[in-house]
Amino acid sequence: MARYRRELEQYLRSLVSAQEPPQLYRMVRYHLGWEDADGRPVDAGGKALRSSFCLLTCEAAGGDRWQALPAAAAVELVHNFSLVHDDIQDGDAERHHRPAVWKLWGEAQAINAGDAILALAHLAVLKLAEEGVRETAVIEAGRVLSERTLEMVEGQTLDISFEERLDVDLPAYTEMIERKSGALFDCALHLGALVAGADAALVRRLGNVGRSLGTAFQIRDDMLSVWGDESVTGKPRGADIRRRKKSLPVVYALNETKGALRDDLRAIYAKPELTDADVALIARDLEETGARDYCARLASERKDVALAELDQLMLRPGPANELREAAEFLLEREF
Repeated sequence: MARYRRELEQYLRSLVSAQEPPQLYRMVRYHLGWEDADGRPVDAGGKALRSSFCLLTCEAAGGDRWQALPAAAAVELVHNFSLVHDDIQDGDAERHHRPAVWKLWGEAQAINAGDAILALAHLAVLKLAEEGVRETAVIEAGRVLSERTLEMVEGQTLDISFEERLDVDLPAYTEMIERKSGALFDCALHLGALVAGADAALVRRLGNVGRSLGTAFQIRDDMLSVWGDESVTGKPRGADIRRRKKSLPVVYALNETKGALRDDLRAIYAKPELTDADVALIARDLEETGARDYCARLASERKDVALAELDQLMLRPGPANELREAAEFLLEREF
């Protein structure tokens, strides 16, 4: 995975070169983890999980990963556009233990940075033509990228709307995360297979593998938001609870518990603001309801569905094994 990250960063840097106005591209480079707030070089980037899956899938489907770099870059940029905007929407002051873009440059300029990253994503996918990818596949890649980006935004819209509701059930939650997180993993594997020249059925099935993995990843992330170590998550423990986000542990507890415990949870989540005591009480109650075990079981089931589908596909053994190992790594993050 590390080699894919290095290759991708090199390619991304060629897309985000010194341009005017300087402040815009400084914000972009800062968010991508290449510079500090004063423009000095640093190494604070993310793991490039989705884009690495794109490159791995291209190889597994018989293609050349170098050809897929523009597609992988596009996926990585769409993901990062969403993070810049998410930090504004959620009021998160830090990302990867550094001030979020909006905390340094203000919300308005951070929105501009996010918009620029999204525009760069759509320019990146068009560069597939320069790598010898056939024209029809380039057009299809652009369509898929736009459709999955729209799905992701739809999921984020639902996620925010759920904060004001107490009637969110498990099917509604699942639909939301399949869009919010599943869609971009779907896009990553779909584009990798498309660039490799795979047939339509294989492209679709690999996209489905990605969607299942992305859904499992989000469930795991929901667990980390409640029980995770701050040094691992980069966010204060209980931050999502404090915002009254309807993560899976909360949705499970609100729907599956009965009696006084359920009433207490609903009463606390009905408050306009939560205190430290409220957050601590909810975290304790979620453990008592069995929410943690339920979430772990559901994430494992989704992962197993993805890997079972992967095992049925005619792929190159070496890259396919790496793809499986990457999926296992993705869902074994420590708490």
